[in-house]
Amino acid sequence: MSSAFPEIYLVRHGETEWSRSGRHTGRSDIPLTEVGEAAARKLAERLSDHSFAAVWSSPSARARKTCALAGVGSGAVIREDLAEWDYGAYEGITTKEILAGRPGWQLFRDGCPNGETPVDVGARADAVVEALRQAAAPILIFSSSHFLRVLAARWLGLPPEGGAHFVLDTASISVLGYEHDLTEPVIRRWNQR
Repeated sequence: MSSAFPEIYLVRHGETEWSRSGRHTGRSDIPLTEVGEAAARKLAERLSDHSFAAVWSSPSARARKTCALAGVGSGAVIREDLAEWDYGAYEGITTKEILAGRPGWQLFRDGCPNGETPVDVGARADAVVEALRQAAAPILIFSSSHFLRVLAARWLGLPPEGGAHFVLDTASISVLGYEHDLTEPVIRRWNQR
């Protein structure tokens, strides 16, 4: 069922070697795998029935390539505030490896040494939410998992830590929107593959 209010489509980039192996990929530009490229191309068909007032992308090569392969990259606006979480000292390593040296660590609670805290990422997400609400139009966003999870939490008015409760697969589509009016933000669909 379609909403009478603007819907915001969130697309996580296609698979990379690091996303497949669970390595934290914040600011490193890891290319899409062949599987990731094929999934990105399939997004074109999945998005073809929708029109968007704007397309926004993270500056990462993986998000921009996913956007281009989905057939909507030519007019995309690159927004720095859509960048993935800066993992600092944890860039390129897995959660299992982090927990071996720091038992009990949780990204959405603790953040990363020499990287961003949940509050930092939440502030960037708040800027995006504000821009979306001002646009009051359907917008398509390409970014990465942890940032999009915080964005969803902030869309709902949850603290950035609330992003821990949302999981996103590569090349998935999620939709933010409203229920009865513009004061009731909701998640209309999540992690569709």
